[in-house]
Amino acid sequence: MLKGRLPQLKTTGRRALAAAPMAVAVSLAVMGLAMSASSSVRPDLDRTAEAVARATGGDLTPNGLKLIMARLDPGQLAIARRFDPALNQAELYGLTPGWESLSLRGKPSLDAGVSGVAAQQLNAAMPNAFGALQPAKPFDLRPATEADRKRALRCLTQAVYYEAALEPTEGQEGVAQVVLNRVRDPNYPATVCGVVYQGAERTTGCQFSFTCDGALARAPIPWAWNRAARVAERALAGHVATRVGTATHYHADYVHPWWSPTLAKITQVGAHIFYRWKGAPGESNAFVQRSAGREPVIDEARFARPRILLATAADSVEEALAAAAPNQLRTVEINGQTRVVGVASLGGRRQASKEEIAAINERLKAYEAPAVTVAPPPPGVTAMAVEEVGKPAA
Repeated sequence: MLKGRLPQLKTTGRRALAAAPMAVAVSLAVMGLAMSASSSVRPDLDRTAEAVARATGGDLTPNGLKLIMARLDPGQLAIARRFDPALNQAELYGLTPGWESLSLRGKPSLDAGVSGVAAQQLNAAMPNAFGALQPAKPFDLRPATEADRKRALRCLTQAVYYEAALEPTEGQEGVAQVVLNRVRDPNYPATVCGVVYQGAERTTGCQFSFTCDGALARAPIPWAWNRAARVAERALAGHVATRVGTATHYHADYVHPWWSPTLAKITQVGAHIFYRWKGAPGESNAFVQRSAGREPVIDEARFARPRILLATAADSVEEALAAAAPNQLRTVEINGQTRVVGVASLGGRRQASKEEIAAINERLKAYEAPAVTVAPPPPGVTAMAVEEVGKPAA
């Protein structure tokens, strides 16, 4: 009798799996019931479909789902809910919401997290969140003046260039999309330059690293800058990077920041992985803030000074930097907190002066081998040419 109803049960079970995401998760818990339906080897999906069909009686409504849930103990039900993509829960494994960023000090850590190969492995193991890709609307700048439009274009070009100069075009468009999404997100400033340079003036750190690591002091490469400018121009004109949608965060795949588990992973484009807020804040309808139209004037010379920024409530890093000697780190106390400020060159090295190079060259001469002089043979001795074995003929 069971074999005669098998095609009907398969069809009913597959429809149930397609109709309700929760049924997919719950069916994992009742897999054992399906495995006992027959002693012959059959695909797991067939056994799962039969088990779901028997448990629901063919009822694909929420009432049928309740029948399945009634057969699960609390542990099985918790596992099913944990993997249900439709619930879109902020907390994981029943822990306190926000556990990902909690520390013993009661505040989020600003550590960069894992990096290198270990970070790439962690990033690859984290799947894209179900339904994370949401459509973004074309950006509407509406600048107050032509000068405001030019300032917005320059700030967005800087973000694309310094963050993704060597990325594919889609990757650069994704970075521009993140900036413009933040402009429309009530959690961020309502201007392009305000978003790009957010945090650069404070000691708590910058949102985009190029605004506080000295990258602005390096003149851009013309062809790469022009390419970034074209991407920025299109984005301000309404072009939407559909692959990242409502993304508000991203990072390179060779780092695994502490905040990545707190957001919904959308996709990876090039070397960058894009995320959005979980739940309603990441939906398209949440981006309701309009551009202010008046772009702030950015003092790029000030932000071109590299500096080390640590978490602190103080805002007097400029004075500490002014007191630090060139190419030297200095430990200072600001508002009762010990901080390290100053310029740290790559690898702990600095560019040597001409005088230092000349002195180094003089010292190296002592290690140079002197020229070898061959004494003439003594009287009565005939000098013979030495043949080098394996030397090619001239």
